[in-house]
Amino acid sequence: MQTPDAPTILVVREPGADPALPLPDYATAGAAGADFRADLGGGTLRLARGGIALVPTGLRMQIPEGWEVQLRARSGLALRHGIGLANGIGTIDADYRGPVGVILINLGPEDFTVHHGDRIAQAVLAPVHRARFALAEALDGSARGEGGFGSTGRG
Repeated sequence: MQTPDAPTILVVREPGADPALPLPDYATAGAAGADFRADLGGGTLRLARGGIALVPTGLRMQIPEGWEVQLRARSGLALRHGIGLANGIGTIDADYRGPVGVILINLGPEDFTVHHGDRIAQAVLAPVHRARFALAEALDGSARGEGGFGSTGRG
């Protein structure tokens, strides 16, 4: 279900992109992420174990000011094959108009083949809040203090 206050994202296909591939879409009514597909010109891409590749989607987007699109890994690909996004979450800024590509990494034990039209990432629309950064003489204390990297325990 489209959220009433969510903006429309304009999408155009790259020259030579497959017009038969669906635009990003939500697989279920409750899905937070819209699926993006690989546009490989009808072919495949072999992603070697430990390899990284930029996989084209054949799309460009116009995201409204004040919003971003976050590209995220698909959980099924991660669980079954060890396929993730090399940059964790890919941010597409509102002022970017170039080709949308997905940086896949193969952390699995075997080579993986991406096929033309495969769902390779999911996109989540998020509002952007820009912070101000100010230099201070000191910071207020907190219960956690300087503890980091596992300092809060296990569980």
